[in-house]
Amino acid sequence: MFRVPFGRSYIDFDPPAGMRGVLVTSRTATPLPDLAGAVASALAAPVNSHPLRDLARPGLKVCLVFTDATRSSPDQVLVPALLAELERAGVRDRDITLLCGLGLHRPATVEELETKLGASVLKRFRVESHRPLDPSDLVDLGVTTQGVPLIVNRLAAEADLLLATGLVEPHQYAGYSGGRKTVAIGAGGEAMIARTHGPEMVDHPGTRLGRLEGNPFHEAISAAARRAGLKFILNVVQDEMKRPVAVLAGEPEATFGRLVQAARKLYETPIPRQFDLAVAGVGHPKDANIYQACRAASYLFFAPTSVVREGGAIILPAPTPEGAGQGLGEKRFLETMRSAGDMTSLLAKLRRTGYPPGAQRAFIMAKVMEKIEVIVVGSETPEIVRQVHMTPARDMDEAFRLAARRMGRTGLEAAVVPQALLTLPIVTPGESD
Repeated sequence: MFRVPFGRSYIDFDPPAGMRGVLVTSRTATPLPDLAGAVASALAAPVNSHPLRDLARPGLKVCLVFTDATRSSPDQVLVPALLAELERAGVRDRDITLLCGLGLHRPATVEELETKLGASVLKRFRVESHRPLDPSDLVDLGVTTQGVPLIVNRLAAEADLLLATGLVEPHQYAGYSGGRKTVAIGAGGEAMIARTHGPEMVDHPGTRLGRLEGNPFHEAISAAARRAGLKFILNVVQDEMKRPVAVLAGEPEATFGRLVQAARKLYETPIPRQFDLAVAGVGHPKDANIYQACRAASYLFFAPTSVVREGGAIILPAPTPEGAGQGLGEKRFLETMRSAGDMTSLLAKLRRTGYPPGAQRAFIMAKVMEKIEVIVVGSETPEIVRQVHMTPARDMDEAFRLAARRMGRTGLEAAVVPQALLTLPIVTPGESD
């Protein structure tokens, strides 16, 4: 019996007769028994930095960028801890702005902000949502050597002290998320998001999961965060149960580098070969919409070696109550996928004409679905699943039947990856199952 996340619950299943399932999980690490205590220790001994209470002082304008509802960063612990440090330094409440790093996602609801920050923080401090399409909210900081426009939120760029929270975990483009990304993309302008998510960047061989060296996306967003003046971060690494296992604070690049080391040990796991198909678990909050949930399929496909052989399938259990998603980026993804006749012609068109930010997910998924089928199990919006050229299935049994029919045989081997966004399988021949 296998179990994968589904919304806030789980789906239990057995592969059909004649089909073999192999469980693929990230490595284990001991969860932090007291996150608040670990955060306090991290803030007391930051990496390559003076403590935050020494960096801050009365009269400074402070901007703290935090992650939005699509990220499971424990900001309800991280943000109050940073605010307490600022208070000890004598920074006035009215000089602090909390900025939700939405990127091109939909605006945060009051309920989501209360969950993220706590009702008392929401009432006490100025809380803003990033608006990437409003020129008056943005500052142009020039371009990188790659020609990437560095455009970020004005509140962040013009702050005397810029801080950020975040999660360090495998990321489709950045190699690993966290550190610089909360500011550079979460608080980035549309033009910068467009360039970093465009076909030239996404097609680059260095833009891969788990890769930092030679990764132009990582280089661009690192430059953006430096140019914006990001001074101090508080980031965590979480296990596949979303329990924090490491937390560090300090100078952004050094802190991020230390946490990437911890993340690699946790997330990167060897598998002996490619598989016929994979079951890619997601869970809340990522499986609320197709845009976010299908990251699980692309993560397994764009591992250093694809987990699934060409001609195979990825089964994606996801309720997707929001359909494709409600933000501008999600709407562009849906429009682009709806316009496609087939994935090969869509890729050719997007490489020729480019695409707006958000539609990069269509480009990525077209690259996936040109080679394999994506089957979405249990979606509350099956018609939208069809519109984005994925295949809806009522349950796991139907999904396995569809996969077997596609491949013309039943004796298949499936990788079952309960946390596909937090597991980076590395094909390593000779490793035992």
